[in-house]
Amino acid sequence: MTKFCGYLVGDDWLYQRGVELGIKPPETRRDQIDIMLEASRDARLRTGVYGCTKLRRVVTLQGKRFWCIAFACTEPYEGLPTSRPPEETYKLLKELLGKQGPPLWFRAS
Repeated sequence: MTKFCGYLVGDDWLYQRGVELGIKPPETRRDQIDIMLEASRDARLRTGVYGCTKLRRVVTLQGKRFWCIAFACTEPYEGLPTSRPPEETYKLLKELLGKQGPPLWFRAS
């Protein structure tokens, strides 16, 4: 079972971030996805983690699906480390997202 270590990000947060960036409102589902991808890319670039993270879909223990800005993965083929990074790596992203504590592990969806 593949697991990712990262911070959960909801569709609403990504969409709102896209609006703040001035991206035009979506007309199609594809537009919505593009906004979320662009918002994720911007957040990861601004916090300096773009090169060491990937955006992946995960599921919580309660069965809810979220996007995850992942720093690590249990599967080496993902191209991410297999262990959680040091705090200095994720600190700025944690602050931007308003999260408490280190990144957590979630099952891939």
